[in-house]
Amino acid sequence: MPQPIVHRRRLLQAATFATTLGPLASWAAKPEKPMGYIDAHSHIWTRDVKRFPLAQGKTVADLAPASFTDDELLKVARPAGVDRVVLIAHSIYYAFDNSYLIAAAKRRPETFRVVAMIDDAGPKPGQQMRDLLPQHVTGFRITPRRRGREKWLDNPGMRSMWKTAAETRQAMCCLINPEDLPAVDAMCAQNPETPVVIDHFGRVGIDGTIREQDLRTLCRLARHPQVHVKISAYYALGKKKPPYRDLLPMIKRVYEAYGADRLMWASDSPYQVVDGHSYQASVDLVANAIDFVTAEERAALLGKTAERVYYYQ
Repeated sequence: MPQPIVHRRRLLQAATFATTLGPLASWAAKPEKPMGYIDAHSHIWTRDVKRFPLAQGKTVADLAPASFTDDELLKVARPAGVDRVVLIAHSIYYAFDNSYLIAAAKRRPETFRVVAMIDDAGPKPGQQMRDLLPQHVTGFRITPRRRGREKWLDNPGMRSMWKTAAETRQAMCCLINPEDLPAVDAMCAQNPETPVVIDHFGRVGIDGTIREQDLRTLCRLARHPQVHVKISAYYALGKKKPPYRDLLPMIKRVYEAYGADRLMWASDSPYQVVDGHSYQASVDLVANAIDFVTAEERAALLGKTAERVYYYQ
């Protein structure tokens, strides 16, 4: 069938443009290199305590593993197809000092984003959040571990953080257990525009048992459109053994509740690369073992969701 006149004309115009470009034509015609996966959750630390001191009372002898720098992280991530990573504050080693993560993001701004920790009891936490945004900090880790379950969300500083996050789009990233989910649910109802990320399935299955009631509570949060869930930390949940296929039913349940656009894969390294576990096994569970998603949905799980939540700045 002859080509439509308009279509032929466009082809001729494109050919003329390529001829005019000369040696640049082949470069111009190349498609943009596809981006690899995004690991939405990894910690890093360094033994360089002169530049990046550890928290009070901690020494290099406490680091386990002994070293896991941003360079060491990328050495295990890149062979698995991961080229961007969200770096998560590790308060055990650094308390509220985010300087090592921010330095890594400054050195590799296309690669890293930072989920920092700040003291909600400190002065003007909302302003601290805004000040950190230009330094590639697009989320904040919050947890009841520091204040206790009764007080961690019920204080002026935390309320200021949630209100600020609705404006800056910095995600409130919750490291919680299943019993903490109702409190987060209530906070989401009060702050419907605040982006929220639940780390590691809300640690459902942390004791080895994936309970139906815990799963229902986690899935109930899906009625808040700004809530996302990290399908991560396989080394710590359920049977805690590769290839982690026992976690597939839980992944399917949250997928059915949230959809792929609100779920994101993450490794939780370096804990995923020690004690018989591997980075590749974590990637493989989502990249190869899940059979209930489309190719487009798999791309969301392995990067597109995390890109939207964390790489907007």
